[in-house]
Amino acid sequence: MILEKKKDSLLSLIRQGQPMSLKQQLRLTVQLSMPAIMAQVSSIIMQYIDASMVGSLGADASASIGLVSTSTWLFWGVCTSAVMGFSVQVAHHLGAGNRQAAKAVLRQSIIATLLFSVILLGIGYGINGALPHWLGGDDTIAQDASRYFCVFILFLPALQLNFLAGSMLRCSGNMFVPSALNVLMCVLDVVFNLLLIFPSREFCIGGFCLPLPGAGLGVTGAALGTGLAELVTAGLMMGFLCFRSSDLKLVKERGSFLPTGKTLCKALRISLPMGCEHVILCGTQILTTVIVAPLGTFAIAANSFAITAESLCYMPGYGIADAATTLVGQSLGAGRRDLTRRFAGITIGMGMAVMTFMGIVLYIAAPLMMGMMTPVPEIQTLGIMALRTEAFAEPMFAASIVAYGVFVGAGDTLLPSAMNLCSIWLVRLTLAAILAPEMGLQGVWLAMCIELCFRGFIFLARLQRGKWMKQLLPST
Repeated sequence: MILEKKKDSLLSLIRQGQPMSLKQQLRLTVQLSMPAIMAQVSSIIMQYIDASMVGSLGADASASIGLVSTSTWLFWGVCTSAVMGFSVQVAHHLGAGNRQAAKAVLRQSIIATLLFSVILLGIGYGINGALPHWLGGDDTIAQDASRYFCVFILFLPALQLNFLAGSMLRCSGNMFVPSALNVLMCVLDVVFNLLLIFPSREFCIGGFCLPLPGAGLGVTGAALGTGLAELVTAGLMMGFLCFRSSDLKLVKERGSFLPTGKTLCKALRISLPMGCEHVILCGTQILTTVIVAPLGTFAIAANSFAITAESLCYMPGYGIADAATTLVGQSLGAGRRDLTRRFAGITIGMGMAVMTFMGIVLYIAAPLMMGMMTPVPEIQTLGIMALRTEAFAEPMFAASIVAYGVFVGAGDTLLPSAMNLCSIWLVRLTLAAILAPEMGLQGVWLAMCIELCFRGFIFLARLQRGKWMKQLLPST
């Protein structure tokens, strides 16, 4: 609580136009980044939990989730993009000291994003039966893959509200509550998975046995457990946002929830490039899955597990990027461009340092991480190779992740999204197409490593030019 008050006092210096020392800037960056990192890491731990629990069921069960994982990320990314169009506006209004305008955007965002998620639910439900076959999966894994994706898509509105509430709280400077609730979501995921994935059994320690009930739903149980955890967390997150948030609570206040054309246009200006980017990026990942699928069940499972394991390494970068979006958004909203540039440099430097360390950990711990996710030796060997290849890309990957968060905070999303797309399509896919036939899964991951280094370089170059600071949306 004391740390939260200190953080709020530092944020107030930005909004009031007061000078900030370098020590204060660093302290505020760390105070915002640490809870955000915890939130990001906890979200990927939840995926790690699912993968590890399902991995104990065998290679086919693991491959069924791996097959549709890129498709779930597609819907996940589009929901995130929809949220950012509104939360960046809220950050700018709060930076300018206009709470009422920020609350007006929040009210409109609830209806707009909820309706959007319902539309996505209809699309996803309509394609879930055919999706595994479109991705090249064979009949041994298609049914489980389809069921997993179907359950995931049914919980999409809850996931959307979870994203919305968490993003709004972070943009107001409250990183603690979203982080704590995401940790709770991980705990709930473990509990629900234990009850839903496995059949009833006895858990014995030192001669003492405890009966554990179970539904024995396997892969479907993993999706259902995650969905229920998301549903509970979304309710708690929205409750805090609407009733307890010091900047954004809506209780006892009047205002329309009907989205206006002006707010929607601003949201589209930010969200549409990000949404298109996520669609094309995930289309690229899906295409990569199609490339990997002919390599066999072991390659599919290893590719999926390696992506999940590597996420533990780069999620701290996304946490720091969340802090960068808040700091840049509020600094620009307050008209403090000098402070904006300094926060951009501090967050990117921190992100690169943290992910360099995580890359070293990833290289050393690769055998342990893969061993925890699957008992199958062939999958472990391929996964270890992939992780150790990717470890060398983490510093420059951090640069691209955090720089993107900086640009989002400035409301500048069109060109950064185009940079991401060009880098992946022209560098990664081209190299993967050339290397995969000869090198197999190793070629796919080597292409990814080279592309991430290239992407970090071009993002740093654009950040240095400074034109992104001219993208601040006009005040309303």
